[in-house]
Amino acid sequence: MQSQSRRPARSPSRADAWLSTLDQSLKTLAGVAPMARPTPVAATPDAAMDDAQRKLSAALMRVNHVGEICAQGLYRAQALNTRDDALREHLEHAAQEEIDHLAWTAQRLRDLNDRPSLLNPLWYGGAFAIGTLAGLVGDKVSLGFVVETERQVEAHLASHLERLPVGDHSSRAIVAQMKDEEARHADEARALGAVDLPAPVKGLMRLAAKVMTRTAHHL
Repeated sequence: MQSQSRRPARSPSRADAWLSTLDQSLKTLAGVAPMARPTPVAATPDAAMDDAQRKLSAALMRVNHVGEICAQGLYRAQALNTRDDALREHLEHAAQEEIDHLAWTAQRLRDLNDRPSLLNPLWYGGAFAIGTLAGLVGDKVSLGFVVETERQVEAHLASHLERLPVGDHSSRAIVAQMKDEEARHADEARALGAVDLPAPVKGLMRLAAKVMTRTAHHL
């Protein structure tokens, strides 16, 4: 009796990709996307913080959480719009690491008895729109946005390490780990052929980031 030939696996359709992206987007905004790695643990126990220090830590971690919301929007849109399967896999892997960052910052906010930004849907939508536009222009430009975004985020996290209360070792451990991984994401995107974005585009990205961080610090 002849064995039946195996049918080739069905490639995901455009509708499948959109449904998967919608599912990930809803999980991101609902705060239920699961982390794949445990939260970084500080080697030194936290010192007691007064109310002003706690509020500062919470505000900075809320800004970092918004940054991870934006990273999800950017990476998911770019992965949705590329036709390069290898690049899509790379972007989705980077997005998974950013989900860990998102979960770590969300947990730290809960530990500090504070909340995420009330404007997270707006931040996500804006980042998704940028990722979509970059992806439609081309993969090298899309990767260029990754490099510039991650470079700005790395500098932003470095400034937070200077501003966080000295005794908030838990927040510092999270931010330090995120900073290292954002730098690696930029290096990987550059190695994949990212183009250097024009100076006006970089300036607009810095301006948008400044508006976002100042707003998210309070809202």
